Amino acid sequence: MILIFSVILAISSVLMIVLVLMHKGRGGGLSDMFGGGVSSSLGGSSVAERNLDRITVGIAVVWVVCIVALGLLLKVSN
Repeated sequence: MILIFSVILAISSVLMIVLVLMHKGRGGGLSDMFGGGVSSSLGGSSVAERNLDRITVGIAVVWVVCIVALGLLLKVSN
């Protein structure tokens, strides 16, 4: 069980890094390096940005659940 949660934690950690880097920057940052600074801001969020936000929050919840589950499993196993 610990191995399963560890693998899920590793995958969700990598996904969190990628998803956070994909977000539109609010000024100077890694997103500008990949062309994020070229697009103009029209005020509202696009559908793609909202979906990216939802996916990021979902992966963050999975990440937190894995952290808590691993902590409880490791505490019980000792």
